[in-house]
Amino acid sequence: MTDAITNRDSVPIMVTRDVSTYVSDSGVVRYKIITEEWKVFDRLDPSRWTFEKGIYLEKFDNKLSIEAVITADTAYYYDKKELWELRGNVHIENEQDEQFDTQLLFWDQKAKRVYSDQYIRIRQQKRVITGTGFTSNQELTNYTIKQTQGIFPIKESTDNRQQSTDALTPQPITPQPITPVIVNR
Repeated sequence: MTDAITNRDSVPIMVTRDVSTYVSDSGVVRYKIITEEWKVFDRLDPSRWTFEKGIYLEKFDNKLSIEAVITADTAYYYDKKELWELRGNVHIENEQDEQFDTQLLFWDQKAKRVYSDQYIRIRQQKRVITGTGFTSNQELTNYTIKQTQGIFPIKESTDNRQQSTDALTPQPITPQPITPVIVNR
């Protein structure tokens, strides 16, 4: 004989394993989800879907072209809030072939906004930008990074007329404050 479950909140209403499914909104396919385990908790406050063994998600536009690919070690979807919480090795690739890597990311579908207060690394075709704190539209095409740093290629001048020995001598570097980078596409 087993004890009865007294706390209904702790029991999922659905547990599905080895999932590969499409999610639609108003009859239009919006997402593809692949996960090892998907649990739905309808009585937790707030109610949520959990993907504690990792998630792979593709987001589609209206023509079923992939807008973004998202992976994370753990994900929670708060269904009433339409809010995703992605944790651990979060990796996103957008249509512009930019890659976003962080340990924590929130995607608010109602506000159509993506954000984090954690370290983030963005790899673009010609540069890498890092920072702590990030906000963006959900397409990841218009974003702001706080406390930024970056590696940017610089063309060296071909003007050799003003060479001096001072230019060849290492000079001390004075730290400068870093200003946020705002990228608009």
